[in-house]
Amino acid sequence: MRDLGLIKFRFLALLVLILWCVLAVNGQSSDQTVEPGELIRVDTKLVELKVSVLGAAKNAAAPVLKPTDFAILEDGKTQTVQFFAAADAPFDLVLLLDVSGSSAVKLKLIRRAAERFIKAARPEDRIAVLTFSGDLSLIAPLNIDRDRLKESLKNIDEGVQGTVFWDSLRYTLTHLPGEQTTGRRSAVVVMTDGVDNALPGERGEGSVTTFPQLIEFIRESPAIVVPIYLDTEEEMLKKSKYQMSAASFATARGQLQLIAAEGGTTLYRARRLEDLNGVFEQVIHDLGTVYSIGYESDRDPDGNWRK
Repeated sequence: MRDLGLIKFRFLALLVLILWCVLAVNGQSSDQTVEPGELIRVDTKLVELKVSVLGAAKNAAAPVLKPTDFAILEDGKTQTVQFFAAADAPFDLVLLLDVSGSSAVKLKLIRRAAERFIKAARPEDRIAVLTFSGDLSLIAPLNIDRDRLKESLKNIDEGVQGTVFWDSLRYTLTHLPGEQTTGRRSAVVVMTDGVDNALPGERGEGSVTTFPQLIEFIRESPAIVVPIYLDTEEEMLKKSKYQMSAASFATARGQLQLIAAEGGTTLYRARRLEDLNGVFEQVIHDLGTVYSIGYESDRDPDGNWRK
């Protein structure tokens, strides 16, 4: 389950009630009245959390949960659940694909995996497809037209020299439309070997964004990031022209594990298309079930964040 401490929540404050009735005191009429249009402001400290629960094991969907399966702590203090609901929710799903030199050897796998991802999504889910190498390219904007999306996959090709993975993921998270304007939650499924040219020892220009900065962006983003490790190490170490090291791949795998941990997701691995059997279906199922949990904060609203 995604760490609740990383989930931003909204305060429902300043609930305005308009009263048009005559007040009665002690069961008798009174001269005190509320003038039409008079406003009575009532402060509320109600907090709503929207939570996605992901299956930890491959091909194992998360079970349907009850209120008693959750515990809410605000700055370490246990809170009482005031309301609870589970519902299917439409998603904006972004497929971010690594087509840099190290991943280009698996372009066929990347295209077929993207097609499988589109097929697994529900009709109401909007999908976008982006690729990155030394720059970021939009293959298909967010839409629900499955035929259009599949046709756009023909435009996936090997990218320009270099890999700016961290910049590409940060840009994608920054420019995703927000739930407040769309009513949809969002997720980024990124398929990559994780090797950014900014890693020590790698040649060429890498991301301007540092990896710690990327982790902070993931923590602050309402979007869920689901990484898929595209295993290209064996092929790349055999090709001397890329001059990549086993140390870079080891570092990249560790960083992808951290990305998965920050989002409460699982790091999936893919060397062959068969490795992805059931993965996209599980991810779509888990992301599509959203739990709404509400509690009344006992802390004065001071405008500051709390965990």
